[in-house]
Amino acid sequence: MANTSDADIETLLDADTIAVIGCSGTPGKAAHDVPAYLQVRGYDVVPINPNREDILGRQAADRLDEVTERVDLIDVFRPSEEVPGIVDAVVERAATRGDVEGLWLQLGIRDDEAAARARDAGLLVVQDRCLKVEHERRR
Repeated sequence: MANTSDADIETLLDADTIAVIGCSGTPGKAAHDVPAYLQVRGYDVVPINPNREDILGRQAADRLDEVTERVDLIDVFRPSEEVPGIVDAVVERAATRGDVEGLWLQLGIRDDEAAARARDAGLLVVQDRCLKVEHERRR
């Protein structure tokens, strides 16, 4: 299990566009409040949720491969059991589009094997940490 360095976190916080897999349209849920916090702080947040048409004033994509704009960071609010499939999609996008720098698995989400695959593909990976907390701590 590789640890994420402070320099890696700083690099990821410099992202412009963050695609949020599992973004929620329900205020009060972390999967809504964290992306809303990031949006207010100037990040271009791209919601991904097959069950919602509009989240945070933007059309939500059903899947990562439907996102047409450049994405710097993928932020994940899905159960750990779904991480291997998500990593497959992120690695595929990074290989074909070359736009993804990192993968962020929110607090309570972890899969060391999938994270190692993402790192092997050249991505920076954070597991089991809150993007909002890290942003507040550093910015």
